[in-house]
Amino acid sequence: MSSIKQVINDAVEKVRQPNPIRLRDLIRQIRSAKTAAEERAVVNRECAYIRLTFREEDSVWRCRNVAKLLYIHMLGYPAHFGQMECLKLIASPRFTDKRIGYLGAMLLLDERQDVHLLITNSLKNDLNSSTQFVQGLALCTLGAIASPEMSRDLAGEVERLLKSSNAYIRKKAAVCALRIICRVPELMEMYLPATRSLLSEKNHGVLITGVTLITEMCRQSPDMLAHFKKIVPNLVRILKNLIMAGYSPEHDVQGVSDPFLQVKILKLLRILGCGDSEASETMNDILAQVATNTESSKNVGNAILYETVLSIMDIKSESGLRVLAINILGRFLLNADKNIRYVALNTLLRVVHADNSAVQRHRSTILECLKDADISIRRRAMELCFALINGNNIRTMMKELLTFLEKAEPEFKASCSSKCVLAAEKYSPNVRWHIDTLLKVVEAAGNHVPDDVVSSTIQLISETRTEQAYAVGELWRHLSIAQMEYQPMIQVATWCIGEFGDLLLSGHADVTVVESELIDIYQKILWSSQCSITTKEYALTSLMKLSARLTHEIGSIQQVVSAFGSHLNIELQQRGIEYSQLFTRHNHMRGPLLERMPPFEGTRAGTEQDKATITNGVDTPLDNESLLNDLTSPNNNAHETSESNALLDLLGGMEPGDSDTIKSTSTSISLTVASTPSVNADILDLLGGLDSGPAASVPTTNMNEAPPTQLPNSSNAAYLLDGLLNNSTPIISSPSSPVTNSAGTIPTSNSIYPLVLQKSSIPGITAYDKNGIRLDMAFELQETLITINLIASNNTGAQVTDFLFQAAVPKVPLRMRIKLSWLANGSPVQDQGEISNFPSALWQ
Repeated sequence: MSSIKQVINDAVEKVRQPNPIRLRDLIRQIRSAKTAAEERAVVNRECAYIRLTFREEDSVWRCRNVAKLLYIHMLGYPAHFGQMECLKLIASPRFTDKRIGYLGAMLLLDERQDVHLLITNSLKNDLNSSTQFVQGLALCTLGAIASPEMSRDLAGEVERLLKSSNAYIRKKAAVCALRIICRVPELMEMYLPATRSLLSEKNHGVLITGVTLITEMCRQSPDMLAHFKKIVPNLVRILKNLIMAGYSPEHDVQGVSDPFLQVKILKLLRILGCGDSEASETMNDILAQVATNTESSKNVGNAILYETVLSIMDIKSESGLRVLAINILGRFLLNADKNIRYVALNTLLRVVHADNSAVQRHRSTILECLKDADISIRRRAMELCFALINGNNIRTMMKELLTFLEKAEPEFKASCSSKCVLAAEKYSPNVRWHIDTLLKVVEAAGNHVPDDVVSSTIQLISETRTEQAYAVGELWRHLSIAQMEYQPMIQVATWCIGEFGDLLLSGHADVTVVESELIDIYQKILWSSQCSITTKEYALTSLMKLSARLTHEIGSIQQVVSAFGSHLNIELQQRGIEYSQLFTRHNHMRGPLLERMPPFEGTRAGTEQDKATITNGVDTPLDNESLLNDLTSPNNNAHETSESNALLDLLGGMEPGDSDTIKSTSTSISLTVASTPSVNADILDLLGGLDSGPAASVPTTNMNEAPPTQLPNSSNAAYLLDGLLNNSTPIISSPSSPVTNSAGTIPTSNSIYPLVLQKSSIPGITAYDKNGIRLDMAFELQETLITINLIASNNTGAQVTDFLFQAAVPKVPLRMRIKLSWLANGSPVQDQGEISNFPSALWQ
C-alpha cells in the first residue's frame, strides 16, 4: 500500500507542477529584453529550469526543453549540458523526438568529444529503419558529425542506401558518402560502382549530389580522375539538355533551368578537362554554347558565366574560346554591381598571364576601376594594371598609375610605389625617363615611400654617369621648394647633391645655384623640427661631402657641422664630432676621404630578383658606420678629383695597373698609425705569447696588388692616434695604391722616399732580414701623426710574387708581431718575428 501511495503522490506532484513555457514564448521573452543584462537573466533562469527538469529521468517535456536549449545555443550561450538528453531523444521511438535529438546532436556534438561515440549504435539502427524519414535523419546526422571511426563503422550501411530505389534516400546517402570519403579516403573505392549510376538519374536532387561526390573523388585521387574522364560525354549531354530544355517550374530560377546543377557540372568539367586535350576538345562546343546562350542580366546567369569562364581558362581550350571568356569578364567590369566587378577583376588577375593580349583590350575599363569608390575594387584594379604593363604601354600605364598614387590611400602608397619601381626598371624606354619616373614616384608617395624605392633611385643615379648632371638639377628644383615633412625626397636629393654637387655648381646642370643658396637650404633642413633624424643624417653627410666640392663656403659648413657636436641625438653628435676633426687636425685628409662613391655593385631593388644592394644604412650614416667607413672603400675612384693624389704621393707618383711581380730589387709601403677597437681574427695568431693586452688587427699588405685600405670603426674612425705616445691600440693600414712602378720592378727606397728618409730625425730600424728578404722601417713624425715607411728588399736573386705582410700591435709596451709569406720561383715561404727595438723618440 505504501508504494502505491508513493506513486500516486508523485503523479499528483507532477500534475501540480506548472508546464514549461513553449519555445515561441521563450523567443518572445528574449526579444523583449531591452538590455543585454535582461537577456542574460531570462536565459539563465530558463537554463536553470531546464537543468532541473533534466534530472527527472522520465520527463514528458524533454523534447520541448531540448528545443529551447538549442535556441539558447544559437544565441551563443553554453548548452553542453544537454548533450546526453539529445542521445535520449535519438533513442526514442517517436519521430518528433528523434528529429529534435538528431538536430541537437548536429549542433552540440562533434568528433572531438567522446559523447559522439555513443550515437553510433543509434545511427546504425536508424539507417536500417523501414521508415525513409528516420533513415534520412540518420544520414543527415552522419553526414554532419561523422568521425573516421564512425565512418568506418557505418560505411557499409551508407553504400547499401546509395543503391536504394528511393531517390530521397539516394540523395542523402550521396551527401553522407561525400563526408565519409573526406574523413577516410581509402573507403573511396567502395562507392565507385554505385556512384556511376547516379549520373543516369532523372531526379535533379540525386544528380547534383552525384556530381558533387564525383567531383570530390576526382580532387582526392588521380586514379579516380582518370577513371571518370570517360563520363565527359555524359556530362556534356546533361548540360546541353539543361540549356535546351524548356520552362520547368520545378527547376526554374529567374528564367534559368537549374543553375545550381549547371554550376556543379561546369566545376566537374573543369577538373576533368585540365591538362587533357581530348576531354577539352569534347567540352569546347558546350562551353561556347553556355557562354553565348546564358542571359547575363540576372545574377544566376552571371554565376553560370563565371563558372564557364573558369572552366574555359583551366582546360586546353581554343584561343577563340579564351577570348570569349575574357570578353565576358570585360562585360562584368561594366556591371553596376560592385561585387560582380570585383569578381571580374579578381578573375582577370588570375588569367592575365594565360592570354595577356586579350586582357589588354579591356585596359581602359580596368584603368577606370582605379577611380572606383570601393577600396577593394581599386586594390584589385591596381594589381591588374601592374600585370598588364609591358614595353609598349609603359608610358601610358605609368602616367595613370602615378595619378592614382597621388590620390591613393596611405595603405596603397607603399606597395604601389614599390611596384612602380619594379615596372620602370623592367620596361623603361630610356634612362632619363627612368630617372624622371622614380622621382615622380618618390614625390607622389610622400612619406609612405619604402626604403627600397629610395635606395633604387639613389643607385640608378649613381650608376648612370651621363644623366647625373640632369638628375642633380631636377633634385635641386625639388629640394628648393620641398616641404620639410616629406622625408624621402629630401633624402634622395641631399644624397645626390652631396655626391654630385660640383656638377650643380659648375653649370653642367640646367640650373643656376650659388654656394650660399645651397648652404641656406641645408641649414633649413638640419634645423627643421619636421625633418626626421634619418633625414638629418643624410643632410649632414651630404653637407660634409660638399665641403670638398665648394670653394667659398667652407667656413659656413664647418660652423654647421661643429654645432652638431653637442646635439642631443647620439648619432648626429657622433657625426658632428668626427666630421669636425676633418676640418682641424686632419684637414689634409678631407679631400681624399670625401671623394665620390663608386657606382653601387649588384642588382637594384627594382629588378626581377627584387634584391636591393643599398639600404638606408649603407650609403648614409644611419647605422654605426661613419663617413670614413663609407668613403674609404678600396674601390673608390680616387683619381676623379685633384685631392685623390694625396695618398698616391706617398708612393712617389705610382700609377694604378702596374705590374704586380716583385723583381730582385726593393719596394716601400707607407703605413699610417691610426686607432681602432676592432680585432681581426685572421691576425690574432701573430700575438701568441703577448699577454700584455688585447691586440689590434692590421690589414694585410700584398706586394703584388693594391694593399687593401683599412676601414676603421665609426666610434673613433676620424680620430688618428697621437702617435704612439698614449699607448693606445694602434693599427697599421696601408694606402690604397699599387707598390710597383711602370717597369714592374720595386724601386730603391731612395728613389721613392728621398725626402722622407732625408728629413726624418728619427733613426730607422731593420725589422726583418732573413731568407733573402729585408724589411727596413723609416719614421716620420708630423705633429701627432707618425708615418712608418716600410722598405721591402728582395736579395734572393729569384722572382718573388704574392708577397704578404701582416702586423699586429698590443696596447702596452711598444712591440710589433709580423708575419710574412711569399712565393719564390713558385715555392711558398712563410716566416714570422717580433720587433721590439723601436726608437725611443717615437714616444718621448
